This record gives sequence, C-alpha cells and structure tokens, in this order.
Amino acid sequence: MNKKTGKGSKGDGTKSIARNKRARYEYHIEERIEAGLSLEGWEVKSLRESRVQFADSYVLLKDNEAFLFGCRIDPLPTASKHVIPDPLRTRRLLLHRREIDRITGLVDRKGFTVVPTAMYWSHGKVKVEIGTARGKKAHDKRADQKDRDWTRQKARIMKKG
Repeated sequence: MNKKTGKGSKGDGTKSIARNKRARYEYHIEERIEAGLSLEGWEVKSLRESRVQFADSYVLLKDNEAFLFGCRIDPLPTASKHVIPDPLRTRRLLLHRREIDRITGLVDRKGFTVVPTAMYWSHGKVKVEIGTARGKKAHDKRADQKDRDWTRQKARIMKKG
C-alpha cells in the first residue's frame, strides 16, 4: 500500500490529524512554523485513530523550550495497563534554538501570541504547525464572518445559475 494515499493526503507524505479552526477566528496569524512533538507510544497510537482535541491548546515558552499545553489525546481502550496515560500531559515541542529565540523575541518585544494551528503526519512523524499571531478585535471577527457569509451566498447563486 502506498503511504502517500489516504484521507487528507497532499501527495508529499503529509496527512492531517487535527486543525485549530478557532485560532484562525480569534487571531491574525502572521507566521507559521513547523515543530516536532515529543510523544509517548500510546499517544502515537491514539493519534493514528485521530483521538485528539486540539482547539483549546496553546504554546508556552519557558527556559528556552517550547511546550504544548491543553492538547487532549485520549488513550485507546486497548492501551497498555502498565503505563498510566495522562490525556492532558504537557508535551515538549521540538524546535531549533534559533527558532525558539526568534519566537521568544516576537512574544516579548512585539506582543505576539504563539498558537498551534494544525497537527499532521510528516513522513511518519507527528508535526505541529504553530503560528505567531495577534488577537483580533470584535469588529475584525464580524468582518470575517460577513466575508464568509458572502462567499457562501455567491457559491449558492453560482450553483443555481
């Protein structure tokens, strides 16, 4: 069986696990960075079954390391009994030192926030796409909603002819 086929496959060895749609609604995402994720065995098996809740998660930068908080990975019912799974465990993001320093500078000096936007497989490894973002104001959210409604209406009009 070809590894590149499957649901959500882009043809380059990547397959989507979860997307954080709420992050796009709440923030203006300026820059996206791919980070690895340090996982345990039971977590990898659960991610293969897409048993993850990703919307309420956030990234914390501390002591020149990046951590993913609030990402819930539910264990499979067939998980090993000698390992006690913690679904809300803090997971370490794997980034180069230069990337962490640059992100820390953006957060400290320019007031950016770091939010996870997507989780996906890349050549057999789990990757998290994190974005440096600024919060949206209420009027920005209303404008985005208006634009989405208008594109939906245009599609309906074009479909009916």
